[in-house]
Amino acid sequence: MSELSRRSWVRVARASLIGVSAVLIAQAAAPPTDLAVQSVSSYQKQQALMFDDFNGPAWAPPNPQWWSYDTGGGGWGNGESQTYTSAPSNVRLDGAGHLVIEARNDGGEYTSARVTTQGRTSLLYGRAEARAKLPRGSGMHPAFWLLGTDLGVVGWPDSGEIDVVETIGGAGQLYSSVIGPRTSGGDWQAGPTTDVANTFVDDFHTYWVEKAPGRVTFGVDGQITGAVTAAGLPPDERWVFDKPFFLLLNVAVGGEWPGPPDSSTPFPAAMVVDWVRVTDD
Repeated sequence: MSELSRRSWVRVARASLIGVSAVLIAQAAAPPTDLAVQSVSSYQKQQALMFDDFNGPAWAPPNPQWWSYDTGGGGWGNGESQTYTSAPSNVRLDGAGHLVIEARNDGGEYTSARVTTQGRTSLLYGRAEARAKLPRGSGMHPAFWLLGTDLGVVGWPDSGEIDVVETIGGAGQLYSSVIGPRTSGGDWQAGPTTDVANTFVDDFHTYWVEKAPGRVTFGVDGQITGAVTAAGLPPDERWVFDKPFFLLLNVAVGGEWPGPPDSSTPFPAAMVVDWVRVTDD
């Protein structure tokens, strides 16, 4: 994808942002519990605009009804080290009902995968959620996120970006945010940062976002972690989230945020996704 869709990685102190209400989950406290994620009923599947439980034979590609690939290198606007491919070594079903997105280090050449629902399905209002395990280690940067479907017309950040969950490095924090344009140029971002034990991401959890007119709400499992509202924005910050957004899943390696991998980084490093669901309002 071109520089029009680059991502902004400058993180600011969330506590000072207007329109953010975050519920922080401290390491000393009980982490979010995985509610309502052991199975999905037939009724829920029928109500979903999209539901993919990644059933299929091992080494098969994800369902092309829902997924395509962003491929290539060039840093992706963040100085990242990986080249995204559609090769089964980087993206595949595991034969046990999961999607595997695997970052690899082959003699200092990093490869990974980035899948997207662009042109296939999108969310206007409702919920997008994924039940997943996330990799951790120096230089690791997995993400589940959304971009406005008008990206190719208006570019980034006017398209808007919704980061449902990102982690970096040792994964002691879950980052969620919205990113939009300023009237004066450039971008703004706001959203909750949730503290968790480093091992939290080793287990399956459901990461979700709900979109409503003038409001984006984030959550993990059965807990709301924060929300951003149009009403809370200063005049220079434009709200561009009341339109359709498509989904992305990827594992990035290195870059300005989180920094490079090192000898302690475990490769291969995989995001394992149990299911993805999109439901309308």
